[in-house]
Amino acid sequence: MSDFDFTGKNVLVVGGSSGIGNGIAHAFLKRGAKVAVWGTRANASDYDPAAGSDLTGLDYAQVDVGDPDAIEAAVMPFDGLDVLVLSQGIVAYKKAEFRREGWDKVMSVNIDSLMHCCEKFRPALGEAKGSIIIISSISGLQANIGNPAYAASKAGAISLTKTLGQAYARDGIRVNGVAPGLVDTKLTKATTENPDRLEGALRSIPLRRLGQPDEIAGGVLFLASPLASYVCGQTIVVDGGLTL
Repeated sequence: MSDFDFTGKNVLVVGGSSGIGNGIAHAFLKRGAKVAVWGTRANASDYDPAAGSDLTGLDYAQVDVGDPDAIEAAVMPFDGLDVLVLSQGIVAYKKAEFRREGWDKVMSVNIDSLMHCCEKFRPALGEAKGSIIIISSISGLQANIGNPAYAASKAGAISLTKTLGQAYARDGIRVNGVAPGLVDTKLTKATTENPDRLEGALRSIPLRRLGQPDEIAGGVLFLASPLASYVCGQTIVVDGGLTL
């Protein structure tokens, strides 16, 4: 059996309705797992596959993770849970994050909900001796002049990965993370659809190209697999060399 065979495993990808999360969800599905995803829209049919939202074969539920009560009320998608991937994330442009409303909204989704989700599923993951993978960003490792809440929340996500890695280990749960660089998703359209900004960004990436969601999924699959059985509290940077 391959170390990347997840047959019989139950996986929940929060934020798995599009972008990086959707790529991760399909990576697990392709390798035999039962996969559920949480998203923001009422129904799976409300998503456009052409925009990077392929929900084929995935169990879908609408959960507003910016609301702690909604997380608490959400129904467990399976009888048990082996892997929890936290890929939720939003950004507010045009300096909105410098204002209270924008700051609070981004922080509620990007950092607060991570803790709430982890605690909700901690008993099930402990029973399964499962793992949690938190998707942060290289913005958590450096300044992001236009998005203070996004950068601070992602730095918080990296720190939370360390702290929960230590705290949950006693339950047999491994907590790790992946920090993507510039990945071609709807969240990065402000850069990818601006030729000048895109050209400047690509010059900063040694591999000279954008990342793809399935390339981030590779790091997640490793961390959830037996090959990473002694990896705890770590965040792997997957950025094409951008932070070098």
